[in-house]
Amino acid sequence: MKLDNTFPPLIAIVDDEDCVREALVSLLRSHGFAAEAYPSAAALLASGRLLMVACLVLDVRMPEVDGLRLQRVLLGAECAAPIVFITGRAGPAERDAALRQGATAFLAKPFSDEALLRAVRDGIARKSNAAIG
Repeated sequence: MKLDNTFPPLIAIVDDEDCVREALVSLLRSHGFAAEAYPSAAALLASGRLLMVACLVLDVRMPEVDGLRLQRVLLGAECAAPIVFITGRAGPAERDAALRQGATAFLAKPFSDEALLRAVRDGIARKSNAAIG
């Protein structure tokens, strides 16, 4: 998938760990994406940028509102941005629930850079194909 350098897709990262957010922003920007990071679901929702997001990268386990609950909120709000889940501590039930609700991918930490990039690109491609079809 070739990215348009005049308007790179915006990827929103929601993770409660500073080092994870910083690393993912750096990775995604180095591959031609625009990336913004948020420490919580509330921060993302308050940002006013949700409609501009091409793909979301969400941690499963976070304080207050976890990634699965945020996914349900976004589905209820008819947010069409694909979701890539990342986690260090989720089990098969959480994975199955996320995928059943439409998540593009569910990656266990530590995951490779290529696995994340592939999941984000796949999510954006699915969204683009859905908009065309």
